[in-house]
Amino acid sequence: MDYRVLTVNREFGSGGGRIAQTIAEWLGWKLLDRDIIDAIAYAAHVDPKVVRPYDEHVDSWLRRINQQAMRSAALAAGLELRENSVFDAEEMVKISRKIIEEAYSEGSCVIVGRGSQCILQHKPDVYHVFVYAPYLDRLVRLRGRLDKGVHAEQRIRIVDEERAKYLQQYYGKAWNNPHLYDLMISSRTDEEWTARAILYAMNGKV
Repeated sequence: MDYRVLTVNREFGSGGGRIAQTIAEWLGWKLLDRDIIDAIAYAAHVDPKVVRPYDEHVDSWLRRINQQAMRSAALAAGLELRENSVFDAEEMVKISRKIIEEAYSEGSCVIVGRGSQCILQHKPDVYHVFVYAPYLDRLVRLRGRLDKGVHAEQRIRIVDEERAKYLQQYYGKAWNNPHLYDLMISSRTDEEWTARAILYAMNGKV
């Protein structure tokens, strides 16, 4: 099989994002990761600062209620809401889906997270990977990356929980469900080795 797209999902601190970047560079493919925020902001006509808090996050029930009430009140009054006042997690998911589907149409890209493993699940020319790592290895990586004073253990718990909730809420899937992936791989040995192993599993060559 000649794969046109690779999706990479990852535990926080596993190095999955850097592994995805390495593979994209080796293949000469486009990387769709944090720059998806700018693409969504452009499509939604909002500032990237408005988009960033919703990246792989689920709205709280209170915010969802407030957004719905705001929309209903505006419609009843015949008013048009400011564009950024109705931007929420659900709107971000819709736009993310469109961007990911467009990226698939173009091909030759590595997509990191954002439900890409669900959106493109039934595309035969897409290879899906989940990168994980032992907890202590993740702590070591993050302590060298996070700002001073940031609690690495807490960040791991919060980010992983948010990513899991995001996938469950909007796609009805368990984040670590092995049936969503062609390969689940530990990056414990080395990030570059992991990238090479993924490439070999995907293409039969490095």
